[in-house]
Amino acid sequence: MDEKIKDVVALRRTAGEVKRHAVVTRILALLVVILITIIAVAYAISYFYDKFGSFTVRVNKYDMVHQGLSLSETPEFDHTISQLNANIVYDMTNISGNDLPPNIDKINGSHNGENYIAYTFYLLNAGDDTVSYESEMYIENVTKGVDEAVRVAIYKNGEKVVYGKTKSSGQGIESDCDEEFLSSNLVMRETQEGFAPKDKDKYTVVIWLEGNDPDCVDDIIGGTIKFGMNFKIVETT
Repeated sequence: MDEKIKDVVALRRTAGEVKRHAVVTRILALLVVILITIIAVAYAISYFYDKFGSFTVRVNKYDMVHQGLSLSETPEFDHTISQLNANIVYDMTNISGNDLPPNIDKINGSHNGENYIAYTFYLLNAGDDTVSYESEMYIENVTKGVDEAVRVAIYKNGEKVVYGKTKSSGQGIESDCDEEFLSSNLVMRETQEGFAPKDKDKYTVVIWLEGNDPDCVDDIIGGTIKFGMNFKIVETT
């Protein structure tokens, strides 16, 4: 073969290889960008979920399907569901419970303030049986001892109970609370009997950091806490 022809063939091969290399490089770069994006989104979701203020309400799915126990953000129950999620409050700072709005349990759904979480929802017996149900609120995760200064107010059909952890000294209930947490991670547990078909209970949950608590110190800055609340049927009549 003529040397010039060989050179042309070699050049064509080299050009093809360069083109293929460029394509592979672009594909790899795109894959890296996609991977970084996925990781960033996952991190953002985790970050937002871990910020102070995550609160989820759940009904046992079996109880919803077979007994009609349902949740809704509105009393009309236009849309029922087995799980509700309150909006998150970021960078919450301490306040006094005395500064909470007096009508805080009169607004449906999420109605947070700058430094507190407020969430109103409804529990409905859409089934045919009268039941007894258990409600339970608990801490899913906490960091930096934020729970030592946290307060949880639960309004049930307008009746308010404020919960807080036992004094860090172990000497009983905080002066602004009605009830102590049942344990280090269990806020409350209550049984409601005689919940008849079409009965409806209204709940408002308010969460804040109590500035008058001696444990509300600089050490808890940057801490996070997550709450959950479950409802389940314990008896059918």
